[in-house]
Amino acid sequence: MSAEHAHELFADQKAIRAGLGVMIRVGLGYLSLGQPAPTLSGGEAQRLKLAKALGRQHKTGALYVLDEPTIGLGATDIEKLIVLLDELVEHGNSVIVTEHEPNLLSYCDWLIEMGPGGGNQGGRIVAEGAPPDLARNPASLIGPYLV
Repeated sequence: MSAEHAHELFADQKAIRAGLGVMIRVGLGYLSLGQPAPTLSGGEAQRLKLAKALGRQHKTGALYVLDEPTIGLGATDIEKLIVLLDELVEHGNSVIVTEHEPNLLSYCDWLIEMGPGGGNQGGRIVAEGAPPDLARNPASLIGPYLV
């Protein structure tokens, strides 16, 4: 049974619905209940951990580090993820994200672009600043894609 289906089925069980509701909010409503953790993609596993963190009382001052959390998400689910990340920040937490998705990057407060390429070609700060700063920076490879 999917988390979305279980959310409907347990309409009168507030505690169960709360956890499932957060899963749905991070775009994981399609996952099957009891699905083994090794079958999850990296992005799904991160979003499941994020759902767990959001489902309990918010800690203040926690640092969340996410690696490509938008993998496998459509535009609507990316928007949902942005809202949830914003909730974490509003509760006094910090969020660091390694990401390539322009919509999420455009929403960030501060970007640090590493490069100029991968592997031996990487490791330097190519550009940094708010998204509009990178959009205007001719050295930035991601700047032209920022909204």
